[in-house]
Amino acid sequence: MRKKVVITSSWGDTIGYSRAVRAGDLVFVSGTTASGPDGNALHPGDAGKQAEVILERIGAALSELGAGLEDVVETRVYVTDIAQWLDVARAHGTVFNTIRPATTIVQVAALVGTGLLVEISATASLAKD
Repeated sequence: MRKKVVITSSWGDTIGYSRAVRAGDLVFVSGTTASGPDGNALHPGDAGKQAEVILERIGAALSELGAGLEDVVETRVYVTDIAQWLDVARAHGTVFNTIRPATTIVQVAALVGTGLLVEISATASLAKD
């Protein structure tokens, strides 16, 4: 079984990717940012608020594929300024406080859109122990 959440912005067609893909018991959520419908960053200058928007979007994508944030086993967090890592980590910690997925936070030179400070991708597993 393979299902996907389609990207509704022009980026989906340009890049040729999906917001999320479910393959069997695994769900892969693509790098997600806090861009608005016009492609501009939401909450300019506030990495923590951008992370909150991103995590809501990741939760919505998981939900469309029959998963939830509680199924996340790994996240990858990219920030353009490592000095803002704590604001992003607090947003991440609020969502994943008891779930505690494996997580990586790294600084990158830039993200795809102007003003975007954070990008997060996730992997979820629906396999039962």
